[in-house]
Amino acid sequence: MSASADIKLFLDLQKVIDSDTIPAIKSIEHWVKTTLLIENPDLAPDTEFELTIRIVDKDEIQALNNTYRHKNKPTNVLSFPYEGFEFEVPEEVQLPLLGDLIICHDIVVAEAQQQAKTVIEHWAHMVVHGVLHLKGYDHLESSDAEQMEALEIKILQQLGFSNPYE
Repeated sequence: MSASADIKLFLDLQKVIDSDTIPAIKSIEHWVKTTLLIENPDLAPDTEFELTIRIVDKDEIQALNNTYRHKNKPTNVLSFPYEGFEFEVPEEVQLPLLGDLIICHDIVVAEAQQQAKTVIEHWAHMVVHGVLHLKGYDHLESSDAEQMEALEIKILQQLGFSNPYE
């Protein structure tokens, strides 16, 4: 049994698009769990996480990108980390909420073709990339981008995929 089986993931997969190019939920769960374990190898067994992934069309992701990032164009993935309640939660209360990922089906498929990758390979990259954003990684500064990309490469190689930046 793999170590990722010890992590409990409650994944709410919402699909606005119906397509056979969307990966199976078991694949997505495996990518998320592997990302969480590699990003934090000291996770205790039975650690729980909750995550929503919503697969949308270009119109929905463009509207969200415009509302939350003030960029009126579609993008491949948006990450909305869980930011807590308006009231203080006691330290002893552990909330397993990671946040939400919004992934644009059409852009993932188009980018895979443009980058000469398989669609499944690019889906894995977008899920890993999004989960790392939920865990606090970003690529705004070049040093942060290098760190995040190195971690993405490591995770994707562990999952059996090639370097997405080559």
